[in-house]
Amino acid sequence: MSVTLLIDDRELPLNEFIENFFQNTISGSLQSLKGVGEWKEVKLTIKRD
Repeated sequence: MSVTLLIDDRELPLNEFIENFFQNTISGSLQSLKGVGEWKEVKLTIKRD
């Protein structure tokens, strides 16, 4: 599994701890959602108004 973090189209480098944190947090959250099933790629976009 790999994690890429983009902020305003600029990629931020992630150390191993932060990459593992995102992997575990997001994949664990997805497992608790009904209807997600198996997945290959997740894109999460957060926009501030």
